[in-house]
Amino acid sequence: MRIDILCLFPEMFVSPLEQSIIKRAKERGLVDIVTHNIRDYTHDKHHTVDDYPYGGGPGMVLKAESVFQATEAVKQQFDTGEIPVILLTPQGRLFTQQVAQELALHTHLMLICGHYEGIDERVHEHLATDEISIGDYVLSNGELAAMVIVDAVVRLIPGVLGSPMSVNNDSHSDGLLEYPQYTRPRVYRGWSVPQVLVSGNHGEIARWRRCQSLLRTAKRRPDLIEKITLADEEKEWMSESLLHPR
Repeated sequence: MRIDILCLFPEMFVSPLEQSIIKRAKERGLVDIVTHNIRDYTHDKHHTVDDYPYGGGPGMVLKAESVFQATEAVKQQFDTGEIPVILLTPQGRLFTQQVAQELALHTHLMLICGHYEGIDERVHEHLATDEISIGDYVLSNGELAAMVIVDAVVRLIPGVLGSPMSVNNDSHSDGLLEYPQYTRPRVYRGWSVPQVLVSGNHGEIARWRRCQSLLRTAKRRPDLIEKITLADEEKEWMSESLLHPR
């Protein structure tokens, strides 16, 4: 996969893209991530990328011209058909694990990082093919949102993680929060690992993990549990556990 990021502060990506899973994925040739400074596509000596909004109002607006030219210049390097051009904006659809899985199916993505008070509406209407928000809050720039999306998408690329099961067991991968995890020592400060996890009975372990995942989601994210189709046994277990918690 190739990911092109169009932004105003490419320096912000230097450290995040050279650490941990993303670094290893790049070294193994599984992903190529390239940042582009939108200022490089301006034509005045001050490299101006923003201007006052028509009609007045606070703050500055990112100009359409440099964003269009930067995007088109990058796209001209490739002859691979349509490339998703994703504008990172508070007005976009909410980023979820399901959206990350959708984006991971592409071989090429372009991310445009918004900034200032917003971006010229013509970018929304005539350039971006998708708009994504990482949450209902305001950030100083879209670079931070791009880092979140890149990390979530790259780890879904086949071969990036050591075990394919790691992706399947992540929180939100199936719409639920992840079950509790334990490692050695078996007893720490008097707190023991649940007996079922050391029983060697893989069927019971799987059942326990499913039940714990359902229970944790119901308690912490009831909005998610409402979207899950439960088996009759699971409904009964959930009802009993919530009425009589241990």
